[in-house]
Amino acid sequence: MEREILDTKRKALKINLDPRIYGTFAEIGAGQEVSRNFFNAGAASGTVAKTMSAYDMTFSDAIYGAETNGRYVSQNRLLQMLDHEFGLLNERLSGEKYEKRTFFAFADTVTTLNYKRTNEPHGWVGLRFQSEPAGFPNEIFFHVRLLDTDVNMQQRVLGIIGVNLLYAAFYHYQDPKLMVESLADNLTIGSVEIDLISVKGPAFPEVDNILLNLYMIMKDFSAAAIFDSDAHPRQAKDLLYKKDIMILRTKYGQKSLPNFSLFNKATDQFKRTNKVEDGNLAVMIEVLLTNVLTGEQETPDDIDLETVAKRAQEMCDTGNIVIVSNFTRHNRLAKYLARCKPKSVGLATNINNLKFVFNSSNFKGENYSGQLLSYVNDMFNTNVRLFAYPFLDKKTNEVINTSNMPVTPEAKPLFDFLLINGYITDIEDYADSEVKTV
Repeated sequence: MEREILDTKRKALKINLDPRIYGTFAEIGAGQEVSRNFFNAGAASGTVAKTMSAYDMTFSDAIYGAETNGRYVSQNRLLQMLDHEFGLLNERLSGEKYEKRTFFAFADTVTTLNYKRTNEPHGWVGLRFQSEPAGFPNEIFFHVRLLDTDVNMQQRVLGIIGVNLLYAAFYHYQDPKLMVESLADNLTIGSVEIDLISVKGPAFPEVDNILLNLYMIMKDFSAAAIFDSDAHPRQAKDLLYKKDIMILRTKYGQKSLPNFSLFNKATDQFKRTNKVEDGNLAVMIEVLLTNVLTGEQETPDDIDLETVAKRAQEMCDTGNIVIVSNFTRHNRLAKYLARCKPKSVGLATNINNLKFVFNSSNFKGENYSGQLLSYVNDMFNTNVRLFAYPFLDKKTNEVINTSNMPVTPEAKPLFDFLLINGYITDIEDYADSEVKTV
C-alpha cells in the first residue's frame, strides 16, 4: 500500500495543530524559508516559540561562538546552533504550561547561488528534538547540495526540505527508512542532493548510520557516501579538499580482503610521483555497490545493504577513509572526486578493468571512439593517475600488464599517449606471490 504524501502546507499545518510539538527555528543564509512555511500554514503559535536569523558574522559569533576556521556553512556551525537553541528552550520554558510539550530546535546554515554564480550552493540542515516530553534529545542532521540554477527555487527547496525534516522526525522516526525517504517529498527530481545524514538518540536505538547513508544512495539521493576511519559519515569536501587522494576500488561481494600489499606499493609510487607532502595524503578504499566494475549495470534493487554496510565497516576498521558508491566506471569516480577540488588523485585498479575499456567490442553502438574520448576526458581532466595491478591469466599462465594488455587498434594511439605521459602506469617492484588471478 502506497503511503499518502501530504503537501508541504498540510505537513506544516499538521505540526502546528499538534499540541506536543514546540520549538525554535534558527536559519542562516537563505532567508527564513522553513519557518515561513509554518507561518503561512496558520496556527503557527502552537509550534513556534522563536525564529531568528543571525546573518552578520559578528552577531553569529556572539550568539553561537566564533568559527576558528572562518567557515560558517559547516557541520560544526550547525551543531553549535542546535546546542545553543535547544539549551535555551530547556532553560527558559518550564512549568505546567510546557509539561506535555516535546521541544525541538531546528537549524540550517546555507549558501545559495550568489549574484555572480561563482559559488557552490549547499548547506547543513539539522534538528534536535524530544520524542517524549522531558525526554533525552535526539538529533538528525544532513548536508545538501542545491542543484537548481535559480536562487528562488533553491530557497523554495530549502523550505520544503525543512518542513519534511520536522514531519519525518516526529511522525516517522520509528521507521528510519521511511523517515529518510520522506525528506524528498514534494521535491522535483534533480533539485537537491543529500550526500550525508547522521542520526542519534533514544529514538534511534539500533540505527546504523552507515546503513542509513547506503539507503540514501539506493534512493538516488546521492551517488556516494564517505565515512572516516571511525565509521562516521563525513562530507566529501571536508575530508578531501586540497588533499592528495589515493584510492583502492573494491567490490562489496568479493570474498577476500583487498590486495593491500600491491596497494601499499601503488601508494608509495603515487607519493613519489606526485611529491606528496607529509600529512597531506588521504588514503581511501571504495566499496562498490555492484559486483561489476566495468559494465553499465545499474545498482540492483535487491542488493543486500547490510552486507555492504558490514564490508564498509571492515574497511573502516583498517584505519582508512571509506567511500561507498555506485560508480561502475572509473571516470564517474574521478568526476565525483573532482568536485572536492583535491590536489591530486591516484587510482589503483586491476588492469583487467582497463582491458575492458580499451576493447571496442565491449561497447554498444558505433561511436566507440566518442565514448572512449569522453571516458578519458572525464577520467584525466584533473590531476589523476591510474596505477594498474598486474593479473595472472589462468589460460596462458602469463602476467598481464600495460605492455602486453590486449588493446583494439582504434584505441591503441590513445592508450599509448596515456602511458607515455604517465596517466596510466604499472605498479612496480612487486613479487610474483603478490600477483593474483582475475
